[in-house]
Amino acid sequence: MKSFRDVKRHYDFTEEDERRLSSLRSVMEDYTDCAMDSLESWMLKTKETAQFFGDENRKKRVFAAHRSWFVDLFSGTYDVRYYERLIRIGQVHVRAQVEAHLMIRAINILRTYCIGIVNTNIQDAEERTAMLVSLEKLLDINLDVITSSYMEEGLKTYSGAYRVKNALVTFAQGFSQTMNLVLILSLMGLTIGVVVLFVGDISKFLTGQPEHGIVTALGSLIFLWVMIELMNTEIAHLKGGKFYISVFIGVALVAFIRESLIMTLSHGSMDKQYVFIAIIFVLGVVFWLVTRAENMPKG
Repeated sequence: MKSFRDVKRHYDFTEEDERRLSSLRSVMEDYTDCAMDSLESWMLKTKETAQFFGDENRKKRVFAAHRSWFVDLFSGTYDVRYYERLIRIGQVHVRAQVEAHLMIRAINILRTYCIGIVNTNIQDAEERTAMLVSLEKLLDINLDVITSSYMEEGLKTYSGAYRVKNALVTFAQGFSQTMNLVLILSLMGLTIGVVVLFVGDISKFLTGQPEHGIVTALGSLIFLWVMIELMNTEIAHLKGGKFYISVFIGVALVAFIRESLIMTLSHGSMDKQYVFIAIIFVLGVVFWLVTRAENMPKG
């Protein structure tokens, strides 16, 4: 299955779309009951769907899940967790043997209802059109991800090779998540270590080594800032954001700058200092090129 970042890119779903949908939240919450009544009325009147709701407890649980999903459409947060929830929704419907065309029809009912709400409440024609476009994108994304579970189930049924591949992918995803957890914990530990290093540098400044203490403390402070950036990058990546390799280059750059400063104060070998200066220059150029490439808008 594709990553959520790729899915959003295919639908040209941008941060501006997220902002628009988030701004609709208060309006849509006022119409949630009516929207759910419209959907649930169709379900209970349709033979193929009504058969699922013979149990009153099951009906309440499913209808509550529908309501939660509808409100989340306008949360403004469409990250990996949102993606995983859509996948689970699809898997639940597959296990319950709900036919795909019923899912498509249900979302189409809500699509029509939401379009009516937007047309009624947004007076500016340009803003209304933009809102509708963003809404259509998100509903199509939901439908795409949810119904993909049906296609995967069909492949599992008829293809032994796919079952093996799916098992390997599932294991790899679990392993990757575990490694991400290890990485986050490691970054937290290293950040604490940098804080300890910074406190040690400050103590040198206070105990009679002001020149050495100020320079090394400054280097440690920059290192701390880089570690925080590393953690923020990893957290954003886990949420489905863009991965910035420039942060890792920045770590190496700061490390060499700090060592160069310390070497200067300790009057180390000039040849070694020249090597460090050359490395810093090369890393600086690489950092600039990578940062420029990362910030360059994609055509």
